[in-house]
Amino acid sequence: MSEDTAEQAVITTGTMSARPLKVEGAFAFTPRVFPDDRGAFLSPYQEPAFTAAVGHPLFPVAQTNHSHSRRDVVRGLHYTATPPGSAKYVYCARGKALDIIVDIRVGSPTFGAWDAVVLDQTDFRAVYFPLGAGHAFVALEDDTVMSYMVSSSYVPAHELALSVLDPELGLPLPPEDRMLLSDRDRVAPTLAQAAGSGTLPDYEQCRRLGKELRS
Repeated sequence: MSEDTAEQAVITTGTMSARPLKVEGAFAFTPRVFPDDRGAFLSPYQEPAFTAAVGHPLFPVAQTNHSHSRRDVVRGLHYTATPPGSAKYVYCARGKALDIIVDIRVGSPTFGAWDAVVLDQTDFRAVYFPLGAGHAFVALEDDTVMSYMVSSSYVPAHELALSVLDPELGLPLPPEDRMLLSDRDRVAPTLAQAAGSGTLPDYEQCRRLGKELRS
């Protein structure tokens, strides 16, 4: 999304602005920061702003996650088997990261599209991932801490991965000789391979499960 498009799409509510991303249903949120001689104060999640942008309040939070990464660590591309699926609200609590969302929902109008948002300690952005979307991030600094609110509890059998190295996706990554990937992520299937095996989330099912989750 170009800067001009992003500016035109901005929705401001109270002390937070939101803009839609290239993946249908995903948004980036930027809170107003209040600095003073002690430091700064901000609110990374604000329900009125979230509801105005997305059309409903945040999902019921089942779990919060915390990761600590050195520079050039790449985590992802991860997703949760659907059902149950999982929605996320992601924020960088320290350091700097390039947060990446990929639409892997079969039947979605933006299937295969991706977008990337810099999360840092300057703008304090956060990203909302609708249920069924794929998530990855690149740590751009040492001691980068990512914090997530998620809609489902961790069940190992439900947690799946796709290859961030998939050339068909063309994700914005560091040079491969610098990337620090887990063994699992390095050998994960491509989007096309996962689609062929039937393991990708279904768009309409994700929408239905998302409504059920909120109710």
